Amino acid sequence: MLTRLARLAALRRRAPRASTLALLLTLCASGSAVAQQGTPEQRRACTPDVYRLCAGEIPNARAITVCLRRQKASLSPACAAVFEQ
Repeated sequence: MLTRLARLAALRRRAPRASTLALLLTLCASGSAVAQQGTPEQRRACTPDVYRLCAGEIPNARAITVCLRRQKASLSPACAAVFEQ
């Protein structure tokens, strides 16, 4: 029972990270304020790469963006396409 409660608590702690990730991907799109929001497709494209390559930078959205740019050669094709736009 305690293990189950611990897992639920861990999931609750991750929720703010997800919102931070959404903010990061909002910042990834360049251009106007509307473009800075990023599309759901862009967020889906880069979320796995953030956790795989830049998890240590969460929740700092600016640091995550810098990390993803630095890791450009390791990005998934879908996320790399987001940064090429």
